[in-house]
Amino acid sequence: MRGSIDGLGSSVPIAAMLPAVFADDDLALRFVAGLDDVIAPIPNVLDCLPSYFDPALAPLDFAEWLGTWVGAETDGTEPEPLLRAAVAAAAYLHRIRGTRLGLSETVRLAFGVTPEITESGGADWNARPLGPFPGAPRPGLHVHLMLPSPTPADEVRLEHLVAAARPAHMPYTVQVTASGERTPQR
Repeated sequence: MRGSIDGLGSSVPIAAMLPAVFADDDLALRFVAGLDDVIAPIPNVLDCLPSYFDPALAPLDFAEWLGTWVGAETDGTEPEPLLRAAVAAAAYLHRIRGTRLGLSETVRLAFGVTPEITESGGADWNARPLGPFPGAPRPGLHVHLMLPSPTPADEVRLEHLVAAARPAHMPYTVQVTASGERTPQR
């Protein structure tokens, strides 16, 4: 939260700007000194304004708020480094949304682990008309994430991320397992 900071002096004290008639008035000087305490953070923030828009430098609460501006896929439970990285990468992730790379990066920034992604489709060409179709005839996407100690909330979070970042209208499944567990092949 931005607010009053104890001991922060004003870079532009109001008392120095008062007309001469108030320069000797103790009440006026004490009054404007109180205003200096309240107003001092404002010039401080304005002097540092560019750093507030850099997720690596902004205060944590402002970085979270900045994430809402750029549509970062965060839920507030990420560790600070992952939150800052997700906010910094949000614009790039919007450009590659719906691609395998976009989905992989979105999940990696949320969990800190790169997922295994299995797709049904493919791209290929054939010199013969009506040649074999690459991939499976039915579309599908499977995202498998291996975490050191998964919780049910991790699977729900992964479900939401995949639903938002997958190719449009692509059926999908998600799976979260412990790092040492073997999983059935799909």
